[in-house]
Formats: sequence, C-alpha cells, structure tokens
Amino acid sequence: MSINEISLRAAEETDACVMSAIHIAAIKALPPTLYTQKELLAWRNYRDQPDGSNILKSMKFETFWVAVERDLVIGFASYIVDELIGLYVHPKYQGKGIGSALVRHFCNEAINHRIDKVITNASLYAEGFYLQLGFTAIQRAPHQLRNRIIVPVSKMSKILSDPNF
Repeated sequence: MSINEISLRAAEETDACVMSAIHIAAIKALPPTLYTQKELLAWRNYRDQPDGSNILKSMKFETFWVAVERDLVIGFASYIVDELIGLYVHPKYQGKGIGSALVRHFCNEAINHRIDKVITNASLYAEGFYLQLGFTAIQRAPHQLRNRIIVPVSKMSKILSDPNF
C-alpha cells in the first residue's frame, strides 16, 4: 500500500461504527508507558467493542474526514474550524503517511477559511508526530475526557504560513 492508494473523503454517518473501531484499536495498541492502563481504558470510553453513538453525536458539531483504501476506512480526523479534535489511524496502517495526509487536509481547510494558525491537544504519544509536521508545543496541560477522567496532553499550535508544511 502506498499513500497514492489512499483517498480522503468527508465521513458519513454509516462510517461511525468503523471510526469507533479504529479509535478503540489505536488506543489498545498503545503501551501503558505515558498513560496508565486506567487512563487508556477511559480514553476509549471503557469499550472493547465499537459503538458509533458518541461519534454520531460529535458529527453534529465537528467535521469528520476519513482515509479510505479500497472502500475500507482506515483512519479519520475530526476538527472544528481551527482545532484538530481527534486523529486516529488503525494500527495496521500507521507509519504510512495517512495521519499526515489527514492533518494536511485539516490545515488546507483552515487556510481555505483564511485561518493562519491551528491548534490541537496532542496525546503525549503523538507529540513527536505533530512536531515533525511543524507544530510547536505550547505547554503540557490537563485534558478532560468525555467521561471526566483528566489526562495530560501537549497543547500544540501551527502557523499555517510555515514553509515546512
């Protein structure tokens, strides 16, 4: 598989369950080194099986895009205007440029809306990924998950006129 075989499209409601499965798989693949097992479990909403209901609720407020290979959704990103809310790629497809393509799409959408700076709350695992894409770490901060568990994240930003993008 090459990045040329991947396409991006707006997510549809019928993608919600697959996106939930990707979310769960991506978090389950993380070692309990930067977050505790309890935090990782809370991050995936205490689920082992996909349930698209939370994603369907979020689709009312956030923009979702999916990465697709041969009709199979393998990753997704969600954002609101200038803030990247979530970015997940199935572990089998990580390291192949899919996450980068989704972030580039988000940044291009922001540029199209005349936004010159974007932000995200990156997991501690993803901090290096975003640094490679030209984001700057602002500070470590607490972040409240939907289930009220607090986890540390790295608040990051990117100036979109940055020539490294």
